[in-house]
Amino acid sequence: MPHTKRRRLVTTAVAVSLGATALAACGSSDDSKAESGPVSLTYWTWTPGMDKVVDLWNKGPGKKDQITVTVKKQASGDTLVTKILTAHKAKKAPDLVQAEYQALPTLVSNNALADISKEVGRIKGEFADGVWQQTTLGTDAVYAVPQDIGPMMFYYRQDLFKKYGLKVPATWDQFAQTARDLKKKAPDKDLTTFSANDSGLFAGLAQQAGAKWWTTSGDKWKVAINDAATQKVAGFWGGLVKEGAIDNQPMYTPAWNKALDTGKQIAWVSAVWAPGTLTTAAPDTKGKWAMAPLPQWSLDKDVTGSWGGSSTAVTTDSPHQAAAAKFAAWLNTDGDALNALAKDSGIYPASTSAQLSGAFSNPPAYFSNQADFYTQAADIAKTTAPSAWGPNVNVAYTSFNDAFGAAAKNKSDFVAALNKMQDDTVADMKKQGFGVSR
Repeated sequence: MPHTKRRRLVTTAVAVSLGATALAACGSSDDSKAESGPVSLTYWTWTPGMDKVVDLWNKGPGKKDQITVTVKKQASGDTLVTKILTAHKAKKAPDLVQAEYQALPTLVSNNALADISKEVGRIKGEFADGVWQQTTLGTDAVYAVPQDIGPMMFYYRQDLFKKYGLKVPATWDQFAQTARDLKKKAPDKDLTTFSANDSGLFAGLAQQAGAKWWTTSGDKWKVAINDAATQKVAGFWGGLVKEGAIDNQPMYTPAWNKALDTGKQIAWVSAVWAPGTLTTAAPDTKGKWAMAPLPQWSLDKDVTGSWGGSSTAVTTDSPHQAAAAKFAAWLNTDGDALNALAKDSGIYPASTSAQLSGAFSNPPAYFSNQADFYTQAADIAKTTAPSAWGPNVNVAYTSFNDAFGAAAKNKSDFVAALNKMQDDTVADMKKQGFGVSR
């Protein structure tokens, strides 16, 4: 799995209390920020191998433009967001930061990220609409350039589906029936498991169903974690767990690895980065898996959710915002840069043109039996649904782990767990001073 999978957004004591303000008015990279002569930029990132990628810039376009970038490796997730906010409070944030999509609202609300729409608006067409939307927060501003994404897909044991006469489900109703059919034919096996420690997976499934957990209206936030779309998702998975059609154990444990490797579990709802996880979790089943689009709620739909991914943002503290935005655009749209990111950093690029070139010309070694793996992945990525993140995703995710963890263990009401998640998130936002509308 990628390093993005388990990361959660953080809202810390250093965060500025915004009171009734939903999104602070953030700085922009105007012409006054540009300057002649050499420019030195600092980039905080956790991506492995980024220094090699940045070398391409420093020796090529950067050298020509007299813009040098220095990589400063950081811890990821909560730790990095905290560090960015702490540095920003002291007006000492770096020029560029790597930020997960769900972290952007917190950074924007704290006026830590610049609006770089003037510099990068022209590259919007390089990305799927649902991906680009995550960097705009539904506004006319652009707060980051998409870097990598995690479109969700369905993985299954091709040999065991054939053995038990199962068809790849095109809809979630078919998915549920496939789980039941497998139980009848092989009671000791499960189609998959519901993992209550994977809030990002659940968020992606809700996103596919049309959920928008956080939105803004004027100067207030609206929280709709328990909206109709998410209730449908929660009820669906809770029903399968309650009837015993699927397992209810968490993923990423030795027991889960063994279940995949021995064929006790024969499918997995995951994202484009799954081959890397399967390589280590189920090494004995290499070449026996296949990938298909995520089941749909209706046959006339063609949409997927997202699980993971990050962007490159320019901070309001940078005195060289135009130059930083120029580098961010190059990093995430230039062919050589993206090939290097794929090779040295193992990312799946957000840029649609890069998803079928370079490192993605051939399937992952684990899926050598599926020659069109990345062709399918690129088609699926284009259908990524828009997301809607808020300023306290970490609270929502923690509540999910607690409430859904208990519900999965006890096979109790998942919708009740969802309501608890909603209540906890709203209460925290009000406590922080955010205006919340009903």
